[in-house]
Amino acid sequence: MTGRLIAVVGPSGVGKDSVMAGIVAADPTISLVRRVITRAPDLGGEDYDALTPDAFGKAAQAGRFCVHWGAHAMFYGIPQQVLNDVTDGKQCLANFSRTALARAADVFPTVTVLNITARPETLAQRLHARDRETPKEIAKRLAQAAKPLPAGMDVVTVSNDGPLAETVAAAIAALQPVRA
Repeated sequence: MTGRLIAVVGPSGVGKDSVMAGIVAADPTISLVRRVITRAPDLGGEDYDALTPDAFGKAAQAGRFCVHWGAHAMFYGIPQQVLNDVTDGKQCLANFSRTALARAADVFPTVTVLNITARPETLAQRLHARDRETPKEIAKRLAQAAKPLPAGMDVVTVSNDGPLAETVAAAIAALQPVRA
C-alpha cells in the first residue's frame, strides 16, 4: 500500500476534530497525527503536544517538524516521524492549515486534502457554543472561512452540516482508493 498524508482542512468550527476521530475509529488503517502547538496544555479539542513559542522555535530549527506554520497567534508543527510513517506506507490523518498545504505537497510523496465544509450559520453556531473566542474573534474566523485551496492538489470535499456519522461515512468513501 502506498502511504499518504491526508491533510484535513476547513474553517474553524467545521468539526475537523470530530470528523477525524470518526474516520480513525472506523478505519484502523489510518493513523491520527498528534500535532505540536504553542497552546496551553489541556484546553480541550484535539490531543496535542504543547510547547512554548521559544521551545517550538528551537524544535523547528532542530528539524523536529516536517511541516510547520503559524496561524491565529500560535504555531503548529507536524512531527518529522509522520513523514517517515508515510514514506513507510502508512496513511496519516492530520489537522492542517490551508496556508501550509503547498509546503506539505513539497514534503510528502502523496497528499490528499480532505476539505470539510459547513454553511456559515452552522459555523457561527458551533463557534459560539465552544466559547473559546470573543464575538470579534468569531467574526474574523467566519470571514476567513472561504479561503481558497492551492491549485493542483488532490482534494476531496465533504459537508459537515448534518449528522456526524453521515459526514464520516462520506469522508471514508471519498478517501478510499477506487476498487476494480
